Amino acid sequence: MEIGHRIKSYRSQLGMSQDALAERVYVSRQTISSWENDKTYPDVQSLLILSEVFGTTIDDLVKGDVEAMTKTLDSDAKTMLRLGYVMLAFLLLMILALVWVSVQLIVWDWPTEQAVPTFVLALVLWGIAMFAAVWAERLKKEHDLVTYQEVLSFMTGKDVDRSTEKGRRERLIPTWMKVIRTVGTTLIAAAIGAFVGYNGAALMDLLLG
Repeated sequence: MEIGHRIKSYRSQLGMSQDALAERVYVSRQTISSWENDKTYPDVQSLLILSEVFGTTIDDLVKGDVEAMTKTLDSDAKTMLRLGYVMLAFLLLMILALVWVSVQLIVWDWPTEQAVPTFVLALVLWGIAMFAAVWAERLKKEHDLVTYQEVLSFMTGKDVDRSTEKGRRERLIPTWMKVIRTVGTTLIAAAIGAFVGYNGAALMDLLLG
């Protein structure tokens, strides 16, 4: 692959830093670095902006790298889509497991130790869902996708528009704040699952009683 070398060469010829180029292309500096080191590849929209910034054509930028780039981008898009399905499926299964735990404890009045295996199962299901979420987040970071619309466009093979106001605001958020937000979202999802499980079991107990 030579596209990374060509991007770096054009950038150097213009005397631009990675930060300056990132601002023009609406991506992060880390994304420019990944492109130049052939760790990831720019999508069609980014290639179009790069060609305009460098005053060249997309053909000159990609040359013989089109097939490999397309294969990599398509593979990552399909992987992200599958991870989304896996995450959703296992979160739903976790909620069902928590409902079942609540039924055991509230409706059937089982001793706590007898419900432990089901609770452990819920934790395992949650762990698998989080593994899929972390993997998907890594792919999002590699391809510099920060909004839902960007992710959706990437997964469906459409041009990714990173120039939106929402996208620019998201890219200005510090990493530590994004980590806190992700952890908070995860805890809220777990709390919702526990709430649904407890109240579902209480409702079933009321109906059966």
